[in-house]
Amino acid sequence: MRLDKYLKVSRIIKRRTVANEACDASHICVNGRPAKASYDVKENDIIEVAFGARTLRVRVLSVKETVGKADAATLFEVLE
Repeated sequence: MRLDKYLKVSRIIKRRTVANEACDASHICVNGRPAKASYDVKENDIIEVAFGARTLRVRVLSVKETVGKADAATLFEVLE
């Protein structure tokens, strides 16, 4: 699954266009490297999202095309 779509499906970022723009601006890193929106997300990838001065690090637990709002948090694990 594409990185921008994963960020939207998992509800880390609210809209896919915003996720795409964040990737273009190098605010998203996967496994320590800046990633483009077309990056193919796999299980156990570490995604870092820069929200201003704050950075969110998550580990991908599963990749699903569609998931309900209540189950979106089961797709990833937040790392400290």
